[in-house]
Amino acid sequence: MSAAVSILPAQQLAALNEAYRKAVARRRLRTTLVTAVCFAALLVAAMGAEVNLATLFGKIGNFVSYFDRIFTLDTGMRVWSDGPEWFWGWQKWLVLLGETVLISYVGTLVGAVLAFGLNFLAAENTAPSAPLRFVVKRMMEFCRTVPDIVFALIFVIAFGLGPMAGVLAIAIHCVGALGKQYSEIVENIDMKPVEGIRSTGAGWIDCMRFAVLPQVSAGFAGYTLLRFEINVRGASVMGFVGAGGIGQELVVAVRKFYYSDVSAILLMVIVTVFIIDIGTGWLRGRLFGKEARS
Repeated sequence: MSAAVSILPAQQLAALNEAYRKAVARRRLRTTLVTAVCFAALLVAAMGAEVNLATLFGKIGNFVSYFDRIFTLDTGMRVWSDGPEWFWGWQKWLVLLGETVLISYVGTLVGAVLAFGLNFLAAENTAPSAPLRFVVKRMMEFCRTVPDIVFALIFVIAFGLGPMAGVLAIAIHCVGALGKQYSEIVENIDMKPVEGIRSTGAGWIDCMRFAVLPQVSAGFAGYTLLRFEINVRGASVMGFVGAGGIGQELVVAVRKFYYSDVSAILLMVIVTVFIIDIGTGWLRGRLFGKEARS
């Protein structure tokens, strides 16, 4: 059975083609204008930030030469030619690295628990009242706007040197970061189960427990594992202000120009982050299926 193909009259077809060409021209013009505005904004921002390409390309060799130094032992040999000399303090560094991971773990856990309790009050579709939602959102914005290393410095001044300052700094920053991510997940849920449970006379807590939580638990766990990985890197830097962990040893090596120690410590941190990344990816896959690992 042959299918009939209708052909528009030439005049109508020409009008449609002309409208299509005009639409394409408008889209191209809009794209060109947006690109030009973004490029102009980039130039203005670069001038305001005093970005000097001549300085960048003229002194890029200093950056390369520093890496050359950190991969050279005091004897003049490359670090990989004498592993025991390169990692002479591996036992001490491993203990400090373990401390860094524990700081990140405890801080992430505390922050995640607090963020879990607050996000339902900050989400637009689950907040009991608008004023409460406004207050909670502003508080979480404050927690994530202030850099965690600034919080660490404040807590070091308040409580002294040690891991406690790092734990508190990471926990506070997690409240803001995870609270926002959690609340955005909640705002995108299907509200029909919530309405169904609410129609039975259930209270707000029961609605959150039986209608909202089953929809968001996988997303919550995924973001929490990702935040833990990020916090390991953050905790490594917090040692610069005395908040415990491997960062304290790294800053000593940098300030005293122990070049090979710098590369050894950095390598241990990088390998640790790789292991955590692989481990959290495997855990997400085990909990939520292969789709969670993509």
